[in-house]
Amino acid sequence: MSAPQIEQLIQLLSRLPGLGPRSARRAVLHLIDKRESHLMPLIQTLQDVAANVKICPVCGNMDTETPCNICTDAKRDVSQICVVEDVADLWALERASLFKGHYHVLGGVLSALDGVGPDELKIESLMARIQSGNVQEVILALPATVDGQTTAHYLAERMAKYPVKVTTLSRGVPLGGELDYLDDGTIQMAFKARRDV
Repeated sequence: MSAPQIEQLIQLLSRLPGLGPRSARRAVLHLIDKRESHLMPLIQTLQDVAANVKICPVCGNMDTETPCNICTDAKRDVSQICVVEDVADLWALERASLFKGHYHVLGGVLSALDGVGPDELKIESLMARIQSGNVQEVILALPATVDGQTTAHYLAERMAKYPVKVTTLSRGVPLGGELDYLDDGTIQMAFKARRDV
């Protein structure tokens, strides 16, 4: 048995995604062993993040500025909004450096099983942004799950009355993917999205 403070730290870390009790225990032992080079800078950074990071009131991104750096970047295309489920998806798209428009984080997807309806998501703020008249295209970059596709259909229906183009990301066989290893849903989406060679 270790000290109560160490056990509490292990319990707190084990709540993080991707970390179970054993991984958390290894991480805690490493942090304590490397106290000066790892633990103390981590503590300082966590305090800085807790004190300074805010949710952007426009798009839902996390940043130290409000509105966030993406929303205030004059070089970005205001006519395009890419709708994502959460901030992790926004960051993934930014890493790819392909999209130069604006974002909108829904904060989840519609899910009857989990009790998530339209009122629990940031749908009304998206509609307000579309009504502003600057938006010409809305890209629905939502998960290829039943809940993600349900959300995409719901949003497309809500936006049908506005003069905006509604698109979604392509789905299908990944680069280097072999058909034998793909699930049926991926093969089906790839077959439906086929194009001329």
